[in-house]
Amino acid sequence: MTGSAVRPDKANEFRARIIADPTLILDDKDVMRTLVAASERGMGDNIVDLRGLAMERLEARLDRLEETHRAVIAAAYENLSGTNQIHRAILRMLDPDQFEEFLRNLGGDVAQILSVDAIKLVLESPEAGPDPALERISDVLCVVPPGFIESYMSSERGPTTRQVVLRQAIPPTDMLYGAKTADLRSEACMRLDLGAHRMAGMLVMASENPHMFKPGQGTDLLSFFAGIFERSMRRWLA
Repeated sequence: MTGSAVRPDKANEFRARIIADPTLILDDKDVMRTLVAASERGMGDNIVDLRGLAMERLEARLDRLEETHRAVIAAAYENLSGTNQIHRAILRMLDPDQFEEFLRNLGGDVAQILSVDAIKLVLESPEAGPDPALERISDVLCVVPPGFIESYMSSERGPTTRQVVLRQAIPPTDMLYGAKTADLRSEACMRLDLGAHRMAGMLVMASENPHMFKPGQGTDLLSFFAGIFERSMRRWLA
């Protein structure tokens, strides 16, 4: 008996295990590939092994399905994580009972929860301009001339009616972010409906990460956040 020979009792035991549970081999890609290769060598070069070809195709299809499965799970996890993040930010946003505290909280804890580098509440007013009283309240609030928001949210293709605009370029103005503008690489702009007989409003978030906000991303969560923010602002403005 050579050193590589398998004892008959061990061979019978191994055979019985395979017969009892074929998945021991069927689920092992390397073993199956070796068996198919040995079968093809035994049949010769002039014989087409249709089963081998079918198995290769099934393996390729299985690999694609596994990749799709992983991508779906990753997307679902990312969406769940984003949902939890928005919910936490909303709960924190609703905590203050004074408008000044509300604004400070927006630029502090809420911005931190959302992982953004800047948040601005933009309100249009015919009397736009530097206002020391507003500046003392918070650097989050920015008052701009009528028509600014429509122009700011527009793209190269013209005005848009979308509530949320995502982009990887910050317009060349320092009216909103001031000295931070040069460091910001992506932005989310949310149009606000503050109620009848009130001028336009906008909430903007910006990040130094160019991939934080970009066209093609889903906007459902930001639309939901903007809707809650609108209702909070109407309460303060009342």
